[in-house]
Amino acid sequence: MAFLAFIPALFIQSVGLAAASQPGDPGPQPALPDAPKPQSPPAPVTNPCDVRNAGGSMAATAAVRALTVADAGANASNPRVVDTVLCVPHLPIINWYARFLTGPQVKALTPFQKLHLAARNVVDPFNLLTITGEAAISVAANSHSAYGPGFTGWGKYVGVSFTQDLTGEFFGTFLIPSIVHQDPHYHRLPNATVKRRIAHAFYQIAWTQGDNGEGMLNYADLVGFALDDEVSNLYVPGRQTDARATASRYGIALATAPIDNFVTEFVPDLASHIHVQIVVIQRIIDQVARNSSAPAP
Repeated sequence: MAFLAFIPALFIQSVGLAAASQPGDPGPQPALPDAPKPQSPPAPVTNPCDVRNAGGSMAATAAVRALTVADAGANASNPRVVDTVLCVPHLPIINWYARFLTGPQVKALTPFQKLHLAARNVVDPFNLLTITGEAAISVAANSHSAYGPGFTGWGKYVGVSFTQDLTGEFFGTFLIPSIVHQDPHYHRLPNATVKRRIAHAFYQIAWTQGDNGEGMLNYADLVGFALDDEVSNLYVPGRQTDARATASRYGIALATAPIDNFVTEFVPDLASHIHVQIVVIQRIIDQVARNSSAPAP
């Protein structure tokens, strides 16, 4: 009986709580958070190399299993999955002529940066390849030269050419430009007319650009060629060292110097279409021009 009497009291208490929660109640109501939206995993990005490698592996595996079926493979009793690598992803694409297409920026180089530029030009792989290749051709074509025949003559020729290149870069790229504040770069004019660019390649031998962007005499060529030739007189075998021969070589150096400018100025226009390695061309022409006054036999 006591339990039956408790039921009406519980009902009355429930009704009172419901009335207290009517809309007229000014009490704040806590906001319920929205249900989280289902997140779909991002679609995997497939590298083209991964696709090619997977296709190559599938083809190689199919070939091995076909040989297994025909009982003609060396591993016929143990067919396996053959991993085939057709290309390596994530490798940077080297554009060897990009630095010639844009040209150097108008930024003054410190003497240390000019020294670094000279050292980089000397140890450039294409420069070293050109020196060794030209030495091989020269010694093979004339085994009676002052260098001698065979590998001994080739080694002497390489040593002399490398020393000349090192001396030229030291004077022409580092020392003289650092003293007179000259920019050792050649600045292209890709948007000028052809006549303007031809004239620019010629007069850059005598008139170039300073570290401040203003025009100035090209002391690196006008003075550097003479210093380079005088130093070469000390160690180049079979070379005439009188004033007339020295003046002749100096004139040849000035006359052939625009060749390198022409290569830097115009070959990138072709390289951007036919994708040739213009660094190779430039190094070969530059080295041949530099050694145009090779010692006579």
